[in-house]
Amino acid sequence: MLPRSLNREFAFMLNDVARMLRTYADHEAGQFGITRAQWVVLVRLDRSEGLKQSELAEILDLQPISLTRLLDRLCECGLIERRPDPVDRRAKRLFLTPAARPLLEKLGDLGEELMATALAGVERDSVEHMVAQFAVVKENLRQAIAHRTGADAAGERRYG
Repeated sequence: MLPRSLNREFAFMLNDVARMLRTYADHEAGQFGITRAQWVVLVRLDRSEGLKQSELAEILDLQPISLTRLLDRLCECGLIERRPDPVDRRAKRLFLTPAARPLLEKLGDLGEELMATALAGVERDSVEHMVAQFAVVKENLRQAIAHRTGADAAGERRYG
């Protein structure tokens, strides 16, 4: 067995916590008749209404066909609508309907409850510090991905 590296332990713990949080959120979202994936779509649209479907797929790191199914279901439920793009007649822009607003408020409360449960026993200062540190990690990864994407575009050989 390999010796345990703090960096690897961090990666495993981060993955485990994220997976467990998704599982917990999936279970709790069911009380509102939606899935966690649908919840995520609604929250992203609340933050950035008017996105194209392709833009939303990229933000959520979803295959377009998977997102299409989620959007179809949310349209059927009357929570979102597709509107024509004023510039590109092939594209549709995504908007929340008025019916989505009360649900988003309830989901916001649920999200606070979920995180209160997850963070029970963790001091607020520690949470603030973790958020700040994760912002650094996120930026490091964003730059590494941008650098790698640029290197791939420049014709470097890709391994793995």
